[in-house]
Amino acid sequence: MFAIGNNFFSFPTPKMAQKETASGNIFDSKILLRIYQFVKPYQSVFYLLIFLILLGGVLTPTRPYLIEYTIDHHIANGNLKGLYQMIGLMLALALVQAGIQFVQAYFSDWLGQNVIRDIRVKLFRHILGMRLQFYDKTPVGRLITRTVSDVETLASVFSEGLAAIVGDVLQIIFIVALMFYTDWRLSLISLATLPLLLGSTYVFKEKVKVAFNEVRTAVSNLNSFLQEHITGMNIVQIFGAEAKENTKFQEINREHRKAHIKSVFYYSVYFPVAEVIGAMGTGLLVWYGARGVIHDDMTLGTLIAFILYIAMFFRPVRMIADRFNTLQMGIVSSDRILSLLDSQEFVQQSGAYIPENIHGDVVFENVWFAYNDENYVLKNINFEAHRGQMIAFVGATGAGKSSIINLLSRFYEINQGNIKLDGKDIREYNLAALRENIGVVLQDVFLFSASIMENITLGNPNISRETVIAAADLVGAREFIEKLPNGFDYNVMERGATLSVGQRQLISFIRTLVYNPAIIILDEATSSVDTETEELIQNAIAKMMKGRTAIVIAHRLATIQHADKIFVLDKGEIKETGTHEQLLAAKGAYAHLHQMQYKTSHLPVGERG
Repeated sequence: MFAIGNNFFSFPTPKMAQKETASGNIFDSKILLRIYQFVKPYQSVFYLLIFLILLGGVLTPTRPYLIEYTIDHHIANGNLKGLYQMIGLMLALALVQAGIQFVQAYFSDWLGQNVIRDIRVKLFRHILGMRLQFYDKTPVGRLITRTVSDVETLASVFSEGLAAIVGDVLQIIFIVALMFYTDWRLSLISLATLPLLLGSTYVFKEKVKVAFNEVRTAVSNLNSFLQEHITGMNIVQIFGAEAKENTKFQEINREHRKAHIKSVFYYSVYFPVAEVIGAMGTGLLVWYGARGVIHDDMTLGTLIAFILYIAMFFRPVRMIADRFNTLQMGIVSSDRILSLLDSQEFVQQSGAYIPENIHGDVVFENVWFAYNDENYVLKNINFEAHRGQMIAFVGATGAGKSSIINLLSRFYEINQGNIKLDGKDIREYNLAALRENIGVVLQDVFLFSASIMENITLGNPNISRETVIAAADLVGAREFIEKLPNGFDYNVMERGATLSVGQRQLISFIRTLVYNPAIIILDEATSSVDTETEELIQNAIAKMMKGRTAIVIAHRLATIQHADKIFVLDKGEIKETGTHEQLLAAKGAYAHLHQMQYKTSHLPVGERG
């Protein structure tokens, strides 16, 4: 079964956009443990990275020590042989460090990309399993943000976040240890400006955290706005709303720009400040160390080593604030992703029953249903439909007609009552088995940007090309399809934009037929086609309904005159039941609808409403 519902289009203003300003805890153990579950399949690479981080943290600070030793023990004594040996040793060390950095950088990204691929697949699979009620309440742009942007941000936890922070912290620890081992007085002088750097780093971290959250919210709002307005561009242009919607977009984009500029401003302030603080520390070091060298209280090699130490020390301290923010945003994104994965409220619960064959007998018993659990759109609905029968529902817009087919396909769950198929509650059926046997053709046909063949089979390898061609013959669509460039392999473009409404409708009939469902549901399936196409479709419908249960929702009463039973809905309740002739004779709501349509159809052209 494959069904595409009507699209609801709205024009949200920036004020409607939902805020997403979770800040997150950097070392949220629950989230980190959940993320680690995705790392487990690649734990050998993960442990290799940990080893490389430890090794890099130990090796990096040794370079100033080797330079100090070279200056004091070889250059000062004119020992060229020893100098060349130390140069060779430092060159070898540099090559080893370069190799470590390459392997660490490559496998950090490799691990991150594999993890986010797995998360994205799991997230999309979870989204596929949500009921339509979830999509009624969740903007599509926000789901795109979760699946694309948030998952990409999570990759930074591996490439720039946790591993880099651990490496920086280890490097700082080893640098400080070597500094105090070499000269505790120079160490204290060198680190005198550290409190200033730590204070400015903390302020920067907090400010950027807020700015990053604002950026994430702005991105989500942009995605939501763009997705809705590009999808509904025909509505924008039909009503001449381009200027108004452009103004709204400019306002949302302004918020996005402001958030980015705010974060850039904090970076622009912090790094020069950190550079000045680092220069102050170096200046104090040179002032004190030069006096020591002049008075022979220390060696030149020690002073030069400390200048290198202080440069090495301040670099990771400056970077660690940025890395903390990167990690924090990764944790925030992880929290949002995991919250979506954990949401079970709208997950479709599938039963276990998979029948060998479905006969097609449908029974609604005292069914009540509300989309928002408050205002019932269906009230105490009772009816039966059996194989070989055609039943129809008529009524004003909003009477609840489409809700009935949504419930039968379990796109939504009922509030009260029972819906049975072949005497068994539909909630006991395996969801895929249930929907495979319900073919739905809607008024608004959705086609993917793919070939006609792919849109009909939906990638099902069990549907042969011959089956598709036979179904196209049955509904009378083969002729127009084969006239298109490449025939059944013609790409219909996004939403079938290159086909007429009638052609898209015919393709949807073929799509339903090739799945050979036991139940056929037609929801206003001919209301948007011309008279000639409608006649073609009506002939196809008559053939499709043989040996199946048919449920038809129609505005045009002429299309359901031969229905075995017609139900007239009004405000969610069945008001009248009978055949076409019986309902006309009753002179009730159905007769009134028929009279109105009959009068309209006989008005002169230009006077029809």
